[in-house]
Amino acid sequence: MDNQDELRRQRQALKDEMEAADRGEFQAMSGASFADPKPSEGAGARLRDRSPEGPDLSMVMDIPVRLTLEVGGSDMPIRDLLQLHQGAIVELDRQAGEPLDVLVNGTLIARGEVVVIEDKLGIRLTEVVSQAERLQSLR
Repeated sequence: MDNQDELRRQRQALKDEMEAADRGEFQAMSGASFADPKPSEGAGARLRDRSPEGPDLSMVMDIPVRLTLEVGGSDMPIRDLLQLHQGAIVELDRQAGEPLDVLVNGTLIARGEVVVIEDKLGIRLTEVVSQAERLQSLR
C-alpha cells in the first residue's frame, strides 16, 4: 500500500470516527467493547482504536493545512476576465461588513470579521460551523 492509499484510509477512518461520535456511538467500529479491544496493526492503528476520550489524533496534529479567508466571489465571462487591468474594480457577491468565510483546505469551518493587529490583518471568528455541517461537506 502506498502513502496515498494509507492517507485515504486514515482520512476515511477519521471521518468514520467523527460520524460515530456525532451519533453518540462509543463502541469500536469492529463492534468490540472497551473491555475486550482487538489488537490493531499498521500505521493507522491509533486512529482506529477507541478510548472513552475519543480517537487518538496525535498522528495528524502536525499535518499542514491551508487556511483561506474568502472575501467574496464574482462570476464573469472569460471575455470580461481577459479585459481586467491594474486599477479595475470587480464587484463581489457580498455586502460590505458581511462576515468572511474561513476555509481549511477548501472546506468552510467558520465565519469572521477582519481585525487589525499591530499593522497586520487578522480575523475574529464570529461563527464556527458545527462538526455535523463540516462532515456533511466532506460527502
